[in-house]
Amino acid sequence: MANRLSAVPQSKFCRDAQLLFLRSALTVENPFNSTQQVLGWLQERNRQVKVSVDRIPFSRMSSWAFDAERRRLAHSSGSFFSIDGINVQTNAGPVQDWDQPIINQPEIGYLGVITKVFNGTLYFLLQAKIEPGNVNNVQLSPTLQATKSNYTRIHKGKSPNYLDYFTDRRRCEILLDQLQSDQGARFLKKRNRNIIIKADADIEILDDFCWLTLGQIKELMGIDNVVNMDTRTVISGISYGNHLDETVRFYNLVNRSSDTVGTRLLASELNAEVALHTTDEIIHWFTHLKTRYDLLVRPLPLKSVRDWIIEDDCIRHKDEKFFRVIGVHVEIANREVTGWDQPIIEPMNEGICAFIAKEIKGVIHFLVQAKVESGNFDILEMAPTVQCITSSYDNTTSRRTLPYLSEVLTLATDGKSVIYDTLQSEEGGRFYREQNRNVIIMADDDFPEETPENYIWMTLNQLKIFNKFNNYLNIQARSLIAGISFT
Repeated sequence: MANRLSAVPQSKFCRDAQLLFLRSALTVENPFNSTQQVLGWLQERNRQVKVSVDRIPFSRMSSWAFDAERRRLAHSSGSFFSIDGINVQTNAGPVQDWDQPIINQPEIGYLGVITKVFNGTLYFLLQAKIEPGNVNNVQLSPTLQATKSNYTRIHKGKSPNYLDYFTDRRRCEILLDQLQSDQGARFLKKRNRNIIIKADADIEILDDFCWLTLGQIKELMGIDNVVNMDTRTVISGISYGNHLDETVRFYNLVNRSSDTVGTRLLASELNAEVALHTTDEIIHWFTHLKTRYDLLVRPLPLKSVRDWIIEDDCIRHKDEKFFRVIGVHVEIANREVTGWDQPIIEPMNEGICAFIAKEIKGVIHFLVQAKVESGNFDILEMAPTVQCITSSYDNTTSRRTLPYLSEVLTLATDGKSVIYDTLQSEEGGRFYREQNRNVIIMADDDFPEETPENYIWMTLNQLKIFNKFNNYLNIQARSLIAGISFT
């Protein structure tokens, strides 16, 4: 394989890592754990681990309270996160001035995966982890998933498992290391460190952990609510290299038996030569929009947030829209701290996150939206073609006015157009039973290449280039990219 994939010049370390990732992505056979065994193991962990999540009034939350002037809802330590109020003003979209509660969590947390090579194949160490907001309790999380407050043990509990592999840089090789954003509509400028490391020494495998290939992880992402959001964002950053068009075509000819969707998606991932727009043109498009759109976010006391009502057991919109902030008491037997209280965000609707894809110049492109959200670090992020909640598309007017929404809903009912369609959970530590439909749809040749100003066609290779850098791809786009399988 190494000889066939002659590449655009890169360091030997990068090439070696990319080939390890690619081989793992194309491997679904696992002598340690078959995919069916993993699903059975997750079900067994669900039966074995005691989980209790009960709604409680804010006044009963231990260590959490509103301050005297009801400016924010915060932890007594000043750590973890707080629920703040903001006013948002922007010239993007039909609503240009609104207030809302938002999660303020300025700490940068770890989302880290340990990998190791067995018999030439790279395996990923994932955890069967329970979060209070998970719709099905146990989901596959990274090896390490911890906020700074967690790993510095503000909670007085145990240190997270495998933390020392990430804090002692001498122990492992770093294969990927990125700062990535979180939900821009719910978090205020929140980022996490997404990191993948490779260990050479033997590793003790604890009870809630297992080795999986990247191909298996992607296979499991085709099942509703199995792979959690944090795992999805980490593996979304994996690059398989930048290769010449001639090389990619030769690789597909030699290594693939037929022209499948997976083959074509892999070509879009590897091909660094053929695209509708150059990388410089995409940078110009994005920079131009950043100078055109304004995003002014001002802090507000929670008690002063327009259209939102603070009640004994929730903070809600007056029209029961968007989301609610509720309080919960949590007991989970196998966590660093087995019992605690916290606020958590409860959605009022499920949502849909969808990419429309189309073959252009013989390579699959994705229709990318430049989207302004209240908590964005730098005004805009690259988002899926459509990203909205169901209350937006239950409305006939919204179906007409939201770009590409009608096309997505129409094509999504046509089974032959859909190449990926699952329900995926948002992060269960902050969001209560929130799941969104994740869809990738292949449009036919008649679908127009012309786009509105804040949309552009990009190959998967180009998306991965921008994903290497901070604050370009939003978490919804990264979640969809992570689910793309080549097998």
